[in-house]
Amino acid sequence: QMQLVESGGGPVQAGGSLRLSCVVSGRFYNNYSVGWFRQAPGKERTFVAGLSRGGTSADYSDSVKGRFSVSIDNAYNTVYLQMNSLKPEDTALYYCAFRYGVVEYSSGKYHSWGQGTQVTVSS
Repeated sequence: QMQLVESGGGPVQAGGSLRLSCVVSGRFYNNYSVGWFRQAPGKERTFVAGLSRGGTSADYSDSVKGRFSVSIDNAYNTVYLQMNSLKPEDTALYYCAFRYGVVEYSSGKYHSWGQGTQVTVSS
């Protein structure tokens, strides 16, 4: 049984930073990717960033490119999302998700999800 647990969310003022963590545990093969998604109230869940376990390349949505950075600690199967220069429109519930193979932008391509961590950015 695989489990993903996010942490690190919270309230922050615009311009501030947060680092989210996603710990992947359980039984799995190492050829996986982790995607970060977010969902604001009344809106669809959208891709934010993703990284394969090898960590050679990362993908970002246009809305966060240059502000967010995703990294992985392979030894601990932990994926981080460093969020800088936060804006009120970044407010959402942030999820990490697991899939085998390369990063995909579609949430439907991921089969395991964490419970989410709330990020609230005030102006």
